[in-house]
Amino acid sequence: MPRNTPSSPMLAKPIHLVPSHSHAGSALSMQLRKALRGDVLFDRASRGRYATDASIYQVMPLGVVVPRDQDDLLAALEIARAQRIPVLARGAGTSQCGQTVGEALVIDNSKWLNRVLDFDAAAMTVTVEPGIVLDHLNAWLKPHGLWFPVDVSTGAQCTLGGMAGNNSCGSRSIEYGNMVHNVLAIDAVLADGSLGHFGSLALAPQGARVQQILDGLRRIATRERDEIIERVPRVLRRVAGYNIDLFDCQNPRAYTDDGHANLSHILVGSEGTLAFTRQITLKLARLPGHKVLGVVNFPTFYQAMDMAQHIVRLKPVAVELVDRTMIDLSMENPAFRPVIEKALSGDPQAILLVEFAGDELDALTARLDDLVTLMADLGLPGSVIRMPQPAAQKALWDVRKAGLNIMMSMKGDGKPVSFIEDCAVPLQHLAEYTARLTEVFHKHGTEGTWYAHASVGTLHVRPILDMRRDGAVQMRAIAEEAAELVREYKGAYSGEHGDGLCRGEWVAWQYGPRLNAAFGEIKQLFDPDNRFNPDKIVRPPKMDAREHFRFAPGYRALPLTPALDWSAWNVMRDPLTGKESAPGTGNDATNGLASAVEMCNNNGHCRKFDAGTMCPSYRVTRDEQHLTRGRANTLRLAVSGQLGPEGLASEDVKEALDLCVSCKGCKRDCPTGIDMARFKIEARHAWAQRHGIGLRERMVAFMPRYAPLASRLRGAMALAEAIPGVSGAIKRVLKLAPQRALPRFGKPFLDGARTPAHGDGREVLLFVDTFNNYMEAQNASAAQQVLEAAGYTVHFNVRPGERPLCCGRTFLAAGLVDEARAEARRTLDALRPWLDRGVPVVGLEPSCLLSMRDEFLGYGYGEAAQQLAQHAFLFEEFLVRERQAGRLQLDLAAGEGAEVLVHGHCHQKAFDAFTPVQTVLGWIPGLKVSTVESSCCGMAGSFGYEAEHYAASQAMAELSLLPAVRKRAPGAIVVADGTSCRHQIHDGADTEAVHVARVLAAALRRPGQE
Repeated sequence: MPRNTPSSPMLAKPIHLVPSHSHAGSALSMQLRKALRGDVLFDRASRGRYATDASIYQVMPLGVVVPRDQDDLLAALEIARAQRIPVLARGAGTSQCGQTVGEALVIDNSKWLNRVLDFDAAAMTVTVEPGIVLDHLNAWLKPHGLWFPVDVSTGAQCTLGGMAGNNSCGSRSIEYGNMVHNVLAIDAVLADGSLGHFGSLALAPQGARVQQILDGLRRIATRERDEIIERVPRVLRRVAGYNIDLFDCQNPRAYTDDGHANLSHILVGSEGTLAFTRQITLKLARLPGHKVLGVVNFPTFYQAMDMAQHIVRLKPVAVELVDRTMIDLSMENPAFRPVIEKALSGDPQAILLVEFAGDELDALTARLDDLVTLMADLGLPGSVIRMPQPAAQKALWDVRKAGLNIMMSMKGDGKPVSFIEDCAVPLQHLAEYTARLTEVFHKHGTEGTWYAHASVGTLHVRPILDMRRDGAVQMRAIAEEAAELVREYKGAYSGEHGDGLCRGEWVAWQYGPRLNAAFGEIKQLFDPDNRFNPDKIVRPPKMDAREHFRFAPGYRALPLTPALDWSAWNVMRDPLTGKESAPGTGNDATNGLASAVEMCNNNGHCRKFDAGTMCPSYRVTRDEQHLTRGRANTLRLAVSGQLGPEGLASEDVKEALDLCVSCKGCKRDCPTGIDMARFKIEARHAWAQRHGIGLRERMVAFMPRYAPLASRLRGAMALAEAIPGVSGAIKRVLKLAPQRALPRFGKPFLDGARTPAHGDGREVLLFVDTFNNYMEAQNASAAQQVLEAAGYTVHFNVRPGERPLCCGRTFLAAGLVDEARAEARRTLDALRPWLDRGVPVVGLEPSCLLSMRDEFLGYGYGEAAQQLAQHAFLFEEFLVRERQAGRLQLDLAAGEGAEVLVHGHCHQKAFDAFTPVQTVLGWIPGLKVSTVESSCCGMAGSFGYEAEHYAASQAMAELSLLPAVRKRAPGAIVVADGTSCRHQIHDGADTEAVHVARVLAAALRRPGQE
């Protein structure tokens, strides 16, 4: 079969924004900017964003380069070589041991160096650039029936270069092995600037420099053969040091299908310390035709560990652990709770996910039967939950993959810390090892969290430590005792996530002085000047070198006066019992805000493109600055004074949040609960307090106040929009995008609304927001028709002679929290009589209504705000609730042949309130309903109107929403509940989108209608 060489990247090209910080004056930065087309970032905020990975460490780099292509990469490496500057390769920055932080020039491969370069379906090989993401590669391979099977939990964000650097493993390594088993060749740049090809030794090495390296490696391996046999652990999961045993072809770790040693294996697991990878050739596997999953529930953790050795004899492809801590934390996450509930039987202390895969479904079902029989024979009948359905399996695997982030969602200063995380022991010793290690934790006053690869004796265990206080002392003591256990059981201290800063010092302990010295020789052979990721593996610092900690001694938050209530993050957690103190007792309000910011553990779950809403701005720029993680790091640096004394009011924070559309996707999608929309309110408030706000921001913020006047002057305003010179001048003054039309005001709906003094029977208060009142009154009218047709007495949020009640969201967008709080107080006071009578408050605009369930709770209004949050529903949510309770009947006419395409507002998705839209549309007989798999529409209130944000707004819409609207079936109705969403669809696809209330109102059966 002929080869084909795809040249286009996996995803649409990101929009390129010129970095705002271009003033760094070092000779290195100036030379790089002159030579490169990509990004060169030397400002303190950018360096700070690259100073951390998913570990506990923070080391400020010299600068950051994001090469646009291979020419850029080679130019950057040559400049660094000429100036004797150390370099550090970085992909997604998801390393958990500090491999991708260091005082070096960081080269980020993930934005541009992500192409498929060569593919041979017959040979089942693919060659890729190092920045390609694992899930993106597998999506590209899927139509060919192939995949790359090293399926790590961070597959949605980790890059193949990083996986090769760490010798990653994955959930199914018992079947497919580690990276070292699946890498066929690596093309790299060597320390002297030459290019080298590292592959099977069935072929002669290419180039004198590679031959010189090969000769040196053979000499070292031959000399140390006996020591290698004695000291290298014979377990699948061991990734410490260098793969010095690569010439031992009797070891199945160290040879490929041709039976020859493979020189690329010395680079796999080397953490970028030997050479800089340009491209990687991978061995692929065929996708299995079917998978089935059995979830085994265990009454004790020990039983789960003890019985894993029996389960693996059934030849599963994966056996993964989820412990009680992870179960409990998953139950607290609205996205994970319904998934984990389906996997539980009784009240287990641990569950094992046991997967079988193959091409014959009947054979797999029989193996699932064998698992049920085995567990009964082992004394646990009825413990297996069968999951043959692919959708249910995927949902549960997604929870397991989020395991680390779920663990890190604990509030308070104590967090699960990675340092003995990947110790691997032979499976027959796993139960005893975990029991004894738990005793070690208790001895030091803490508890550990457990999850991951029970199939191969590698469990991700993280003791809960407070690294700001005595955590470093505990870490050292626990590490030393854990190491002794690993040695006793003849295991590997580093079993999956590599060495880095965290486990580097244990390489010598694991391999002994002779092999440790040999590793130094290998480093010298490749990199005599110690410029590639220095001080990793060879001559590493101590794991508890506190100057390298993210929360180093002296770390503290600046004095802050938060605008919102952050007391929910003010908790102290007992690491042994897991109990949290009452909010507000642990720290002060300042630390509550700081603690909320510090919830980000840098694992990079937000670096995804496949599903969910997070993070639309990153999806179009692929810049770390515009990533949820990047923003959280910026905020952390700011609140701790590392970006200067201005804190949240700094220019760095303003720029980092510039493209944040407050979609709240992170509030739902981020397993650690980062709520960037809420942080943005604080940052905007701090900026407004220090710098004030402009005319445009005031016009948007105070729209609910002047909307009545604008409505009365609607004729004049429409005329101004119709005259190009006038409208253009207005847009220039207000810095609005010329492509956008000015808002059009109409006759207010509430002017004609009648609010009965007392209702009879079922009542509802229809909260008509500013936009649906003054601009799209037909939506409120339709909602009233539907509610009254269902038998409800409809009241409204206005009293004669008074301004309508308002959620205050436009004030929040400008940082005017005091004004928003005043609107909330006015609303709470006015609604209290209705709420006391149990009357539901129903809204049409998601961003407005859901403010009552979110932002209102942050103003410190206590019980009153809680009462409203419990009684506030979106229109379609209310209808579904009432129907489920048997209180709602709607007589809807058939809609045979009609089609509807639905786009969900970001806040609907964030609050799990989008499904009701699909549900109510499903009540219309014969109506065909489909959903756009979209992130944010990009309009986001005033964001899409602002001239400087127009391009980013359109790019967000073009990711999926606008193409889907254009491709819809002829005559299909587009439904979008959000005002901004409807405007974006109108502007971008020349299509009118409607609120779901209008579709239901149009479907109401009229008198005489069949």
